[in-house]
Amino acid sequence: MDTTRYDVVIIGGGAAGLSAATTLSRALRPVLVVDAGTPRNALAAGVHGYLSRDGMNPRELLSIGRSEVLSYGGTVIDGETVSARRTPDGFEVILADGSRFVGRRLLVTTGLTDQLPPIDGLREQWGKGVVHCPYCHGWEIRGQRIGVLGTGPLSVHQALLFRQWASDITLFLNDTVEPTDEEWEKLAARSIAVVNGAVASVDTIDGVLTGLTLRQGNSFKVQALAVGTRMEARSALLESLGATSQAHPSGVGRFIEADAVAGATAARGVYAAGNVSNLTAQVITAAAEGTMAGARINADLMEEETRWAVEGHFGPFSAASEAAVSEIVLSHRRHGIDDGQTVHVMGAAETLETVER
Repeated sequence: MDTTRYDVVIIGGGAAGLSAATTLSRALRPVLVVDAGTPRNALAAGVHGYLSRDGMNPRELLSIGRSEVLSYGGTVIDGETVSARRTPDGFEVILADGSRFVGRRLLVTTGLTDQLPPIDGLREQWGKGVVHCPYCHGWEIRGQRIGVLGTGPLSVHQALLFRQWASDITLFLNDTVEPTDEEWEKLAARSIAVVNGAVASVDTIDGVLTGLTLRQGNSFKVQALAVGTRMEARSALLESLGATSQAHPSGVGRFIEADAVAGATAARGVYAAGNVSNLTAQVITAAAEGTMAGARINADLMEEETRWAVEGHFGPFSAASEAAVSEIVLSHRRHGIDDGQTVHVMGAAETLETVER
């Protein structure tokens, strides 16, 4: 069993977790990152919208991030965290292989999972011909024939967004979306085609997306398909420690409520950053949130250590105990000032001085 004590244990080795670990390691904090190796964007060809790293393979980005953490003295291991429990002086984290690690603070950056509709061929095209975010993928599919699969209340908004990148947009209602009168007007004004009926399959040739087929048999050609997934935070670990899970206001899924700036959750000493607490965060946003959480955790630890020093945590004496003793022994003279109330008993030296005078 690993008995090393860390200041911070970070569960999740994505952009948020590694950014936090870099910040904390640079602050000379002993940090452990436990990474299960299942990033949300593993199937994507590249990371986009990340200044100076646009188009970089997600795995390469994480590899560089790991190297940076290690260069500052941090520790990164591969493993699946199965549970965590609060201890008198922090947290104990238990991995699937039985390894145990302890830390004074816990940061969870486990991300989320994208739940896709049960349509034949859809999951196989996820991260290829099937995309979800126009800011992540819009440039790459610009000018193509784009379909938008109706999955919820934001599907009309998604169709209108992708209209920015292409003029040939078709919204498939999929027996799920019912546009309002106002939304019908917007779709018509932007020349977005609308197809009724449930989608039965996503069609491909040699692994390349070619179109959609409805249950009644009609087929439609598309070169790319946008899908609004239901996003579920990987929150079991956080909830087991007392953090709060809640539905996202937009209806797109569930997330862990945490401070928007510092990442503190409702559970004392437990922090969250990245997609687990911000469902719509892109990679660069998750990295920034990790950095901020790392800084907040370091400040939290500093405040605790300062309190220990003030209270005499590392020894038998403290300012408070010394003041109490001084009050008993010296009373009002404890600061070396005679206020005239003390009765002097003349010693030999004082007597001699008086005689000489």
